[in-house]
Amino acid sequence: MRVFLDSVIIIYYLDHTGHFQARAAKRLAACHAAGDEIAINDLVRMECRVDPIRKGDSLRLARFDGFFSHPDVHVVPITSAVFDRAAQIRAIYGYKTIDSINLAAAAEATCDLFLTNDTQLSDFPDIAVEILH
Repeated sequence: MRVFLDSVIIIYYLDHTGHFQARAAKRLAACHAAGDEIAINDLVRMECRVDPIRKGDSLRLARFDGFFSHPDVHVVPITSAVFDRAAQIRAIYGYKTIDSINLAAAAEATCDLFLTNDTQLSDFPDIAVEILH
């Protein structure tokens, strides 16, 4: 299965402690054990890198960059087709621009699952959306 990770899942996994970090770690371990392919795009990469860059925290930034450079993490392209589909998604569902782009990228890359904690995305019909609670 190909699983697209919303940026918040990676942020919880690498940059938080407590309840959400434990759930993200457990879910990503399940993906790994199942042999699932992890997919992201450069927009997800950007979102995860903003706070460490803003705070000048090179260790946190290196932790994120290490995750993104792992051979099991695949970066799917953000193409014109993705932007066209994102425009449709935004127009029809009213999602935020970033969410629309990420959903479109996941759908265009034929991902099987979009993993997020954003319950507003749960009704998106083009790809299965799993909410990490």
